[in-house]
Amino acid sequence: MSLYEIRALRLGLGGEATRRYTDEWVVSITDVPELAKRVHSLVREGDQAAARELLPVEEPYPAALGHLVPGQA
Repeated sequence: MSLYEIRALRLGLGGEATRRYTDEWVVSITDVPELAKRVHSLVREGDQAAARELLPVEEPYPAALGHLVPGQA
């Protein structure tokens, strides 16, 4: 068995969160090593704009700041 035939995803979740994460919240998992290599290559070549265009747009999580700070509601 080759190293690349083994896949794992480590989660820092427990109990109900683990079940919901794996059964409900994850809608897809995409293997992206070729994309990562291309982005890395572009960055090393100094073409950060082209590298950025290959990446997905990330949106802030829509939560009130108090929900993200432990001990605050």
